Amino acid sequence: MERRVAERVRDALGPFGFEVHAFKVGWYNAVLQPAFHLPYPDDTLAFVVLSTPSMFDKALKPFVKKERLKIIRDPVDQCVSHHLSSVKEKFPGQKVDIIFDYEILPSRKPKFLAQTAAHVAGAAYYYQRKDVKRDPWGKKKIYGVCIHPKYGGWFAIRGLLLFPDIQVPFLEQSAPVDCVSTEEKRIELLEQFTFHWQDGRYRDIIEVKERYSEEQKAYFATPPAGRLRLLGL
Repeated sequence: MERRVAERVRDALGPFGFEVHAFKVGWYNAVLQPAFHLPYPDDTLAFVVLSTPSMFDKALKPFVKKERLKIIRDPVDQCVSHHLSSVKEKFPGQKVDIIFDYEILPSRKPKFLAQTAAHVAGAAYYYQRKDVKRDPWGKKKIYGVCIHPKYGGWFAIRGLLLFPDIQVPFLEQSAPVDCVSTEEKRIELLEQFTFHWQDGRYRDIIEVKERYSEEQKAYFATPPAGRLRLLGL
């Protein structure tokens, strides 16, 4: 069952530069405090959706071109929403819940912790301070970051697709690829992400197979108010 659903989800999103990874809600809830739990039974089938570097050309630019006469507030969010919502059409009569990475609860907490979801789904390894044995930072605040085995840091976690009526008790968990395996590299990664994330060096902590194009880098480096001009709007 899970395999058939996964194929249909990948068929819907893969051609547009998205990557999807299946997980059980219970895997996610097991590693978080109750305040962050997803309100579904443990065996509920879910998918974490990533955008890869090719999403910019395969999904975003065609979307903007098609929608250019409508009011576009945030092209990326609206493009992602369009494509994830289109998955529902592949499952007529089936309940599909979507949670986007930017959604927050009334408490101001995020609706889901994106990096944790990516890690438990085996999509990308979530490197955190606890992954460093000889912690050199004392009382400094150190932020964790996901690294993808193929794209390094050149990707984004965009949302979750949840299938409340599909239970997958026998789904086997795949561990994420530990691609930053040395202590020195992990320290370098966490320091670059925490203290110098704007320059993007952390994204190349490993040798990547694909990264953002120069056009895409310029787009994301531009303040939101100027991005529409870059896309010709």
